[in-house]
Amino acid sequence: MYNLKITGIAVSLLMLVLGRTPAVVAQTAAVAGDICPGELGAQVDAIANRPEFSRSRWGILIQPLSSTATLYSRDAQKYFIPASNVKLLTTAAALQKLGADFRIKTSVYSGENGSLYVAGRGDPSIAEAQLKSLAQQLKQRGISQVNELIGDDSYFQGSGVNPNWEWEDAQAGYGAPINSLIFNQNAIELLLSPQAIGQPLKVTFAEPKLANQWQILNNSVTVAPNESEFIEVGREFDRPAIRVSGQLKVGAESEPAYVAVVNPANNFLQHFQHFLAAEGIPVKQTLVASAFRNLDRELATVESPVMAELVKETNRESNNLYAEVLLRLLGKVTDKMPLPQTLTGKMPVPQEDTGEIGLKELKTVLTQLGVNPNSYILADGSGLSRHNLISPEALVQTLRLMANSPAASIYRQSLPIAGESGTLKNRLNNTPNRVILQAKTGTLSGVSALSGYIEVPNYEPLVFSIIVNQSDLSAAKMRSATDEIVLLLNRLRRC
Repeated sequence: MYNLKITGIAVSLLMLVLGRTPAVVAQTAAVAGDICPGELGAQVDAIANRPEFSRSRWGILIQPLSSTATLYSRDAQKYFIPASNVKLLTTAAALQKLGADFRIKTSVYSGENGSLYVAGRGDPSIAEAQLKSLAQQLKQRGISQVNELIGDDSYFQGSGVNPNWEWEDAQAGYGAPINSLIFNQNAIELLLSPQAIGQPLKVTFAEPKLANQWQILNNSVTVAPNESEFIEVGREFDRPAIRVSGQLKVGAESEPAYVAVVNPANNFLQHFQHFLAAEGIPVKQTLVASAFRNLDRELATVESPVMAELVKETNRESNNLYAEVLLRLLGKVTDKMPLPQTLTGKMPVPQEDTGEIGLKELKTVLTQLGVNPNSYILADGSGLSRHNLISPEALVQTLRLMANSPAASIYRQSLPIAGESGTLKNRLNNTPNRVILQAKTGTLSGVSALSGYIEVPNYEPLVFSIIVNQSDLSAAKMRSATDEIVLLLNRLRRC
């Protein structure tokens, strides 16, 4: 799963582990047809200029990792909608500013009259284990009952849902709202199971008690084995109703699906109340507030995994919620994580949107790294927004500069590996030659992007960015053409 910066020696060792010697690899490449650098342009153009792409835009930049010499460029300085390739910039800035060992802390403080205050600071990893730990710590502290369980959800200011996100994205689990008190990534998990042909899919909540809280509008169906499969899940905004549509084949495995929660801070407190009760600590009432005073007695705390792990989850799994948290941390944290202003004894004052501050800080950090500040314009940290504009030049610059930074190995290890992990697990895994590729994917309707590093057996390491925009083709067709270009790169040799 873990991949390091691979040198020529490492490639040889890897091939030996796979039972293939470098000589065999070279021979296989020769059979496939080596490409001289001078021939690359015509062959890439032959793919990008196919009739099916006549109305699409391609942005491509391919360079050696060791220099800024260009092997191929196509509108590399123009703006494109990058989809999740935005995460390459977000994670680079987070590692540069916050460091690989940074952690996010969640605290529980004692208050007056038997109250407890939970100070959330945006930890996206909090799940059952963390809430159980907090409850157990409080029990060990002698807490036997709680009159008020109060959640401070004010560490991140501004809307939890980016106003530039599309309506359907904001309903889905991958577009869950971003706030300071996050539980289970602010998403509700469902399991969709096929039944007999013609019957609707069976919808099961991962948390059974939620079945009584949500209405299911089920327009799905179980289909014959020779039919296609797809599922769509969303929720209503004006009432607790979840819409399920699509189809699965009879006898197929169940598929998980996720919808965004409506009130994430309340969702956090309700689950925390449950775990407190399990430890014999009853809670009379819960509420979300932000005007707290004199809270200096910390009773319990949990911390997130280190930043290196948060970045890996962001890039490898293309986790939007994690990316948006990292963006807000850029706007919130300076030398060390401060307490929220509402927990310092001061009255709260209006604050600027934390995400907006994060976008400014991201640009500052990447400019200091050496990325051209005029080569991209961002509207979020995840890539869900179609207002994001990035040039292939910006992505290649970021990748090269990070490869020469102290965080090089951590950054590179965070990327999906072709045929092995993350969003590239099922891509480039059935090729004549082994493709040693670490890259970030990106997909929206009409958009496909792939940017990263490739170790070429008979050439030198390359850094590249390939983006397709304004296409009417399916994501599968866009990805296939992109992968063809990657396979061309893998055939390069010095000549």
